[in-house]
Amino acid sequence: MQEETLTKHEQIIRYIEELSVGTHISVRKIAQALEVSEGTAYRAMKEAESLGYVSTKDRTGTVRVEKKEPQPIDKLTFAEVVNIVDGEVLGGASGLHKSLNKFVIGAMQLEAMKRYIEPGNLLIVGNRTQAHLYALGQGAGILVTGGFQTLDEAKELADELELPIISTSYDTFTVATKINRAIYDQLIKKKIMLVRDIIRADARVYSLRAEDTVSDIRHWMDETGHTRFPVVDERNKPIGMVTAKDVVGAEAGQPIHQLMTLDPLTVSDQAPVASVSHTMVWEGIELLPVVGKDGRMVGVISRDDVLKAMQYLQTQPQHGETLEDQIWSGMEKVRGKDGEFYYQGTVTAQMTNPVGTVSEGILTTLMSQVAIRTIREQKRGDLIVDSSSNYFLLPIPIDSVIECVPNVLEMSRKYGKIEVDIFCDGKRMAKSTFTCRLTD
Repeated sequence: MQEETLTKHEQIIRYIEELSVGTHISVRKIAQALEVSEGTAYRAMKEAESLGYVSTKDRTGTVRVEKKEPQPIDKLTFAEVVNIVDGEVLGGASGLHKSLNKFVIGAMQLEAMKRYIEPGNLLIVGNRTQAHLYALGQGAGILVTGGFQTLDEAKELADELELPIISTSYDTFTVATKINRAIYDQLIKKKIMLVRDIIRADARVYSLRAEDTVSDIRHWMDETGHTRFPVVDERNKPIGMVTAKDVVGAEAGQPIHQLMTLDPLTVSDQAPVASVSHTMVWEGIELLPVVGKDGRMVGVISRDDVLKAMQYLQTQPQHGETLEDQIWSGMEKVRGKDGEFYYQGTVTAQMTNPVGTVSEGILTTLMSQVAIRTIREQKRGDLIVDSSSNYFLLPIPIDSVIECVPNVLEMSRKYGKIEVDIFCDGKRMAKSTFTCRLTD
């Protein structure tokens, strides 16, 4: 194995990583210590900040900080609350990274309020300084509404306990509405599974170097049972992919770089699993290298990994409703006289355009949902819609009862074609034809 060679940029990142927490750093100091230009030091400093290794604050400068693990997505941090309410931090700034587990509205007497305040809460209250002090003593942060301030004593206590005191010009009702909306949006995002959620950080990733030989890949095939391996450079960045098929008939001493597929497709660890599924099906790929922000490989993801994740996700409860969920919520599955299934629902005000008829976008969503659910029920798998042709024949007025009738035209192991008709009072109002790829 060759000795690792780092670029100047990577050397600076590693240098910052190795600094002790609390160390003050600057672009000039780094440039002098590593003998690089200030421009190179500045770019590396900004990346280190995005990676969570340093933090820059007014008056204190840039400091090496402990890298925080990602917080559960269904919880807000105090820092996020500051952004949501356009707030000002009065004290306890060092605790902004902490998550809050509940917020309490202080619209009652202090004695009654005491029963509800617990550690990790956020007390939303106006100009009630005794409540501020009590909440801090119980381990809760404070959000002061109406643009009011607090006592210097409370600010000092907040700094000591690392519990933020935030002031906002909004009233209590507006603040509660904004935070509720933010939590609801986070719950919707919780349903979106990312690649980083399914790759194992502790699992060994087997890879090869360009100078390795055919005998090396055969050894690892026998050792692991795998038939595909990423090829990486000295910085662990993917440069190729080699499979068992590539080395059939090759001599044992032949180097891998003569046989591998160059410039392989990679996927970010921040990518949604659904988009990776689409890429794998569309490109016919069984294995993809997963890379971090710096382009280095952090793992691999297989088609089996993706399918298992998608199946798991479909079994989970819905934590928050998307617009599609809300549109579909009024539809129910009905069995017709001949035993066939279709979907029926009533047009609500939210589904209409300004003139009181169903908007074309809503109709397209409804027909798409009917097609997807029909194919899923027949194939018991997932699918990716390739194309659709939509026809809007007659306007559908508000409060109308509509029937969405699916008709499967073609179905194979990898391909499906289905048409959906929407009827109202026995008349065909809209029609769509969908083609899709199946990922069974």
